[in-house]
Amino acid sequence: MTDTTQTDPGDQNLADEPVVDAAAAEADAGEAAAAAEGDQAAEDLELDLDEEEDEEEEREYIPSPYDRPGRWYVVHTYSGYENKVTSNLKNVVASRGMEDRVFEVVIPMEDVVEFKNGKKVTVQKKVFPGYLLVRCDLDDDSWGAIRNTPGVTGFVGPGTKPTPLSRREVESILQVKPEGVETPSKRSRPRLEYEVDETVRVKEGPFADFSGQIAEINEDQLKLKVLVNIFGRETPVELEFSQVAKL
Repeated sequence: MTDTTQTDPGDQNLADEPVVDAAAAEADAGEAAAAAEGDQAAEDLELDLDEEEDEEEEREYIPSPYDRPGRWYVVHTYSGYENKVTSNLKNVVASRGMEDRVFEVVIPMEDVVEFKNGKKVTVQKKVFPGYLLVRCDLDDDSWGAIRNTPGVTGFVGPGTKPTPLSRREVESILQVKPEGVETPSKRSRPRLEYEVDETVRVKEGPFADFSGQIAEINEDQLKLKVLVNIFGRETPVELEFSQVAKL
């Protein structure tokens, strides 16, 4: 008997289609998702880095005193009278109503390490004793007000013409540095109470009341090596700072 069962064309088409591997499809979907997550993470990281760079630029930028209105000039004063002259000049500016031309008076200061009584201390010292920095718009009136202030002996510059400081000079003297960055001051330096070759008197110990010349200074240990004359012969003796005194 002849089989007369007919095959549905639609079934034939389904049979011809390739079988889809469900596991492979799931893997492809996972890879696509991971790639998308990776791209998003890269974008997020790039945004974070951009934000950090912007914050770093904002943190490092400090307005320079050189960019303030006016120019900076060096004014010579009687040594030891810098504070008094500063006060005098501010009073002159206020009394003449010249705040719009004379803006700022500065005594440059620095941190200095000194050794006193056998101890290391940090004190503030004038960078240029006998000098002030004045920021102003210099014209005949402002020049006269500054020049004729009691205690002022003149401007620094060739002849009678004051010379304004350069940007590098201003920023170096006023020690401009980024906020939050601890950098040692270029002008910070140990300034010792004693000096090599200086003659000192021994205050205590077996060589008390002997005098000798300083041969070496050990800043870290706060000790001196002093050449003491013993029986006509110079003998090096190690002493602490507190054991000697200036003559």
